[in-house]
Amino acid sequence: MGTTVSRRAFLTVGIAGALALATAGALYRATRQATALHPYALDGEARSALSAIVPAMLNGAMANTPQQSEAAITRVQGAIAGLPLLTQKEIQDLFALLAFGPARRLLAGVPDTWQHAKPDDVAAFLHSWRTHRIGMLQSAYFALHDLILGPWYADPSTWEAIGYPGPLKELS
Repeated sequence: MGTTVSRRAFLTVGIAGALALATAGALYRATRQATALHPYALDGEARSALSAIVPAMLNGAMANTPQQSEAAITRVQGAIAGLPLLTQKEIQDLFALLAFGPARRLLAGVPDTWQHAKPDDVAAFLHSWRTHRIGMLQSAYFALHDLILGPWYADPSTWEAIGYPGPLKELS
């Protein structure tokens, strides 16, 4: 004989569980010491993710060589260094999320490690985040977009590859 759970009991347990989690979270935040913010330097996992994301994001604008990819990653690091520390912390959290295997698989849809990620998987991940109905994933996409494309197109050494002659001399 199976037991049936009434709707009221189900809601009561759900509300009690939510309150318990909220209380535990509040206690954790209250007892945790705030850590000082510090500049974020791309670590191995973040660099690995970027080495897969950069060619997909700069598709057609960059020769897909290790030197070009490394140059783009160096430009991204420079862009991150120029941001406020709180923003750098958010970027660090984004790269930690992308480096975490289950999150990479579930949120990004990239089953392989970033070193072995297929270009089609990376392109599909970027497209899905760009058009996702959850605003936080769209924001994460646009953060990656701006961190990669901004420094790339701001560097005069990349202009020739896209046929940009540079600013008009009359305006200089």
